[in-house]
Amino acid sequence: MSIGEMLAATVPMVRTLNLEYLETSPERAVLALPDQGEYHNHIGGPHAGAMFTLAESASGAIVLAAFGDQLSRAVPLAVSAEIAYKKVALGPVTATATLGRPAAEVIAELDAGKRPEFPVAVAIRREDGAVTGEMTVVWTLRPNG
Repeated sequence: MSIGEMLAATVPMVRTLNLEYLETSPERAVLALPDQGEYHNHIGGPHAGAMFTLAESASGAIVLAAFGDQLSRAVPLAVSAEIAYKKVALGPVTATATLGRPAAEVIAELDAGKRPEFPVAVAIRREDGAVTGEMTVVWTLRPNG
């Protein structure tokens, strides 16, 4: 089962917004939010909450891709998120997430008995490539037990 299929099966909001997983790897995750009238805002573009969910979901996908082999000993949790809406978004949008720290560093902290935190940067783009929003989600790997 792919990460996208797993998240669609376990996170109802992914199914609600019909998010599409275009790429999911430890290096980057790219998700798409189709243009859907029921999730538009007052100017006809995707609602800010839908874009937040798209970007946060992209950050979660890269976290699972990079740290999925650690799930037996730690659970990934979002600690905080900050988003900036830069330009008007109309039509379908994509969110591209990248890790802000090398995965090996994060795993080394977990190995040392710490609860590592790490940022994930996400760029939201419309079809013409313009960045309409930027999000940073700080994640942690909380050790089990």
